[in-house]
Amino acid sequence: MADIGVTGVGGEAPTAEATTPQEITYAECVLCRKPTEYPETVKGATLCPVCEWQEAQRMACSG
Repeated sequence: MADIGVTGVGGEAPTAEATTPQEITYAECVLCRKPTEYPETVKGATLCPVCEWQEAQRMACSG
C-alpha cells in the first residue's frame, strides 16, 4: 500500500516553520486586547473566544 502524506494547498507538503506554535503570532481581540485563536494574518475583526461568545449572545437576543 502506498504511503500518502499530508499535503498543503496546491499539493505541497507543509513546512516545519509553518506548523510550529512558536512561529505563529496570534492577533489581539479588538474588544479586550487578549490573544485570539487566529493568526495575525487573518483579515477582519478578530475576537477572543469569550468576546466572540458574548457577541453571539447579543446578536441572538437582538431579535
